[in-house]
This record gives sequence, structure tokens and C-alpha cells, in this order.
Amino acid sequence: MLISRTSQYAIQSMIYIATQPMGTPILSREVAEKLQVPAAYLAKIMQTLCKGGLVTSYRGRLGGFCLRESPEKIDLMRILQITEGQDFTKDCLLGLKVCSDETACPMHAEWKPIKIEIIDLLTRQTLSMLSEAVLVGKYRISDLPYALLPEGAADKSCSPGTGD
Repeated sequence: MLISRTSQYAIQSMIYIATQPMGTPILSREVAEKLQVPAAYLAKIMQTLCKGGLVTSYRGRLGGFCLRESPEKIDLMRILQITEGQDFTKDCLLGLKVCSDETACPMHAEWKPIKIEIIDLLTRQTLSMLSEAVLVGKYRISDLPYALLPEGAADKSCSPGTGD
């Protein structure tokens, strides 16, 4: 149950968007630039998050992506279920196709309680908690220094579309 680079970028981009004023559309290429992530790759990730119902995409000169709901309602587990798939927590640590209490791999008994704790942790961590920690300078997103985060709200209006 280790997460992919795609999921890492998805989490970082969602935290970045949550640090911006609610309802302000953010271009995926802006997020990619701030997080130093390949723009085309991040655009695909953002479309996946859009299809998963976490962000809304807006088209046009003032378009971009906005959170569909408040950051308090979005936890890391939800993001990971969209990027990794609904069953990602059921995967075997050793990569076996079948691993359960009945047909356990050599790591199953020791990994299961750790996995349960990780799932609980991911469910308790909301975008609100993480973005607030970034905004007060306690943590950084990726290797992005806090000083590079934009200050204040951009005055943008929203009209439905694709996000770029």
C-alpha cells in the first residue's frame, strides 16, 4: 500500500489549491510550476481528480480548477482512492495477487495492523488541516519554499470548462 508518484502529485496539488482563496480557479500549469511538476502530467492528474468529484474545472482566460467542496470535507484517503483505485488498500505488500487472512503472505500478519493504522491516519487528515499547516509555515508542499506561495486572492470569475 505504498502510493505512486501520481498520488503524491495529486495530494500536493490539492493542498496547493486548498491554500488559495475558496472559489478562485487555479490553472493546472500554475500548480505544476509552483510544485515543479511536469505540466502535462499534472493536467492529466487534475482531470482524474475532476472526474472523481474533488475539483471542478473552468474554461477560459480566467479558468482553472476549484475545489468542489470545502477542504474540511476532503481527506487524503478520498484522494488516494481516486488516484490509486478503490481497492488500493487491499493490495498485498509483497505484490501477491491473493493475500488475505485465509491465504496470507509472509508479511500479512505484521503488515495488517500497520495498514489499518495508515488507513485511519489518511482518513483523519483533511486538506484543511494540511493547507493550514502550509500557510502558517509549519510545512512545505513538495520542495516548494513557503515564500513562493502567492499572497492574497486573484480576482477571477468562474465559467465551466476544462481547467486551462
